[in-house]
Amino acid sequence: MMETVRKRGAKAAAQVSDQAARVREIFARFAARDPHPQGELDYLNSYTLLVAVVLSAQATDAGVNRATKGLFAVADTPEKMLALGEDAVREKIKTIGLFRAKAKNVVELSRQLIARFDSQVPRTLEDLQSLPGVGRKTANVVLNIAFGEKTIAVDTHLFRVSNRIPLATGKTPEAVEKGLLAIVPDEYLLHAHHWLILHGRYICKARKPACPLCLIADLCLWPEKTGC
Repeated sequence: MMETVRKRGAKAAAQVSDQAARVREIFARFAARDPHPQGELDYLNSYTLLVAVVLSAQATDAGVNRATKGLFAVADTPEKMLALGEDAVREKIKTIGLFRAKAKNVVELSRQLIARFDSQVPRTLEDLQSLPGVGRKTANVVLNIAFGEKTIAVDTHLFRVSNRIPLATGKTPEAVEKGLLAIVPDEYLLHAHHWLILHGRYICKARKPACPLCLIADLCLWPEKTGC
């Protein structure tokens, strides 16, 4: 019986080792192709980054960039945004989905930044999430891009890719986030969510994934991949 237990333990250890090697190879390939991936939202400073990410909920980055070009030209600080006022902000972002609620959130978060954080974008997840319109994903994006924190921001693309390949699986974005933090090698963690988001946006798409163009097709375990 002890021999059986030892064999099972050895098999389990081998499986863990194989999975770790697979994950490392996936991110090594992403890094080799694109060593310094960038987010696709335009911004001028940490404050405008925060505003842009808040505006990007249920909207395309390209659409947000078109709207914020004029907005950030006149309001690139919390004080300027507050002075601009909700009506004017709403007018400048009216091409974005949910623009009324977003305009209200942007003005209110600007007021709170002035009142609570000396006009500075806070550097903790908890403080960021206390601001209007800022959820966990938004907070993680800001921490990662503005402050170089090794966070995982789980959007719909990353959630799909991580569950599909699979890397870390989970029924909620937070579960996937925590799973990825546990398995992604530290040297790849800073850019991990950028690679996965871009992979999901342009290759591993929801309806018609471009499997023949996939850099990691041989490492993907998704049973429905095609043309590989």
